[in-house]
Amino acid sequence: MTADLPSRDRAAEHLLSLHANALATRDTETVTADAVADRSLVDAVVAPEAVPPHDYATMDGFAFDAADDYPLTLVGNEVTPDDDPPELGPGEAVRIATGAPLPERATAVVKREDATVADGELTCPALAPGTHVYERGSTVRAGETVFEAGERLSPKDAVLLDDLGVGSVRVHDRASAGVVATGTEIHEGTQPDRDSNMLLGLARSWGHDAVHAGTAPDDPDAVRALLADAAESHDVVVSTGGTSVGHGDHVVDALADLGELVVHGVELRPGKPVTVAQLPEQDAVAVALPGKPVAAHTAACLVARPLFTGSASLPTLTAASTVALDTPETDAIAGEAVEYAVPVTLADGRATPLGHPDSGLDIYDRTFDPSVLASSTRATRADGLVLTQDGFAAGETVAVVPYEALES
Repeated sequence: MTADLPSRDRAAEHLLSLHANALATRDTETVTADAVADRSLVDAVVAPEAVPPHDYATMDGFAFDAADDYPLTLVGNEVTPDDDPPELGPGEAVRIATGAPLPERATAVVKREDATVADGELTCPALAPGTHVYERGSTVRAGETVFEAGERLSPKDAVLLDDLGVGSVRVHDRASAGVVATGTEIHEGTQPDRDSNMLLGLARSWGHDAVHAGTAPDDPDAVRALLADAAESHDVVVSTGGTSVGHGDHVVDALADLGELVVHGVELRPGKPVTVAQLPEQDAVAVALPGKPVAAHTAACLVARPLFTGSASLPTLTAASTVALDTPETDAIAGEAVEYAVPVTLADGRATPLGHPDSGLDIYDRTFDPSVLASSTRATRADGLVLTQDGFAAGETVAVVPYEALES
């Protein structure tokens, strides 16, 4: 790795710090369990009591202490889910329905079809304690921390909140993201803006509000004014274009003038020119992404995502590569430990680099070419990314980061 650029992991750590110091300190509101999806908790959720509060039967049958000797004396009426658990003496059993609470002494339930009842007495095969029993506290122990402060919730989390009896929680307000695009060709409409709608969708899928906040031509004063205006109105400014070193690339200079550069380039291709800045005067954070669509998406998902979600985790699944893939020798000669994000398609447990001739999209040969791939909007049809420095062989098992995980 060069001395100038951080690794992707290191850049993600900077973004996590910004999330904790900026986005996670916004105002709060209280929402009910049906509205927790994509919201970040202000406080930890601690279980007020054990769940379930009793041992429950998971089968229709008979409840008893598995340590008692047969035959057992049947007592009482059938216990149903609406009943309070009855008392049970030594050597006694009681008929019980699925979902009903077990008597305090009962440690097992025998299925009705496995039991023999004659003259008020029960015999059945020997059972181990816990057979067909959903034990008290097996879901959550009383006093257990179930959700951490700052954790971002999903729709399925409403199930556990309801089971805990937690009807509402405090959450942070959604951040406001302003997406802007730079470049004379975009500003004047001679070329399409291929990034903004994608970035708006990402910010929203990461749980925040997002609006398009304008465009600017390749003019340093215009770029600075656009970024400053967007930062006045939004918690986060996300821009595309103008982050490289060519003529007309003014975004980085503007951000350096407006605040402090926290990240200025990352050892990641495509997506290397990504830049992040703190803008203290506007109380905002700016994320400047490269203009090429695949590079912008890759940098947003692998570098900027922790700022929005508070998580840098990258869930993976394994697949066997269908082809061999090398990485560019020029980077190795320069001594750069570059991490390559290789888009792949998945089918039947096999991963094919999208862009390789065997993939149906002929962009490069055996050697990965991130500079050309970064411009191919067709490459967005991939299912995920393989992160690698040295490439991989045909048949080699690779770890694939699904786009579905990155975009949620």
